[in-house]
Amino acid sequence: MLRPRKYLLATAAVATALTLSACTGNMPGMDMGGSTEETTTAPSATAPFNAADVMFAQMMIPHHEQAVEMSDVILAKDGIDQKVLDLATEIKAAQEPEIKQLQEWLTDWGSDDSGMSGMDDGMDGMMSDDDMKALDNASGAQASTLFLEQMMVHHQGAIDMAQTELDGGQNSDAKVMAEQIVTTQTEEIDVMKDLLASL
Repeated sequence: MLRPRKYLLATAAVATALTLSACTGNMPGMDMGGSTEETTTAPSATAPFNAADVMFAQMMIPHHEQAVEMSDVILAKDGIDQKVLDLATEIKAAQEPEIKQLQEWLTDWGSDDSGMSGMDDGMDGMMSDDDMKALDNASGAQASTLFLEQMMVHHQGAIDMAQTELDGGQNSDAKVMAEQIVTTQTEEIDVMKDLLASL
């Protein structure tokens, strides 16, 4: 009569042990999901950064925003060379996500982009109000040419700012973005030179 009772007790003990093992994440083959992800994925806020990183983000946001604005102006026009339209679309697609990332970093770093208010004209490659008006008023081939000429200057400014970040920044993510900006925008300048020669 005791054997069934002993069997039931042994089964209960095994079940309890398995349950405890699963709860502590020690059961072989068990994927405990959330806790592992929390320990292996470090948020940007914990990554080291310095004043050069903050300055890079603060300056690059309005710089990128103007490139997007210039692209929007040319994309809204009729009679623009399709290759120029394609380039403007690519510039927007690349720089809009970078703006959001830069803003997130500044939030993580306890800063914002208000420090650059009123300094836009002094940044490398930034177009003046007159430059933007000229682009807005241009049409057809003239608009295509002006956009390419202005954007080449604008890109070179971004490359210079990114190089400053590479030379003096500390945050690894920001330096990766800066390297991407140097590479991508250098390539785009070459494309713009070819486009200018073909117009």
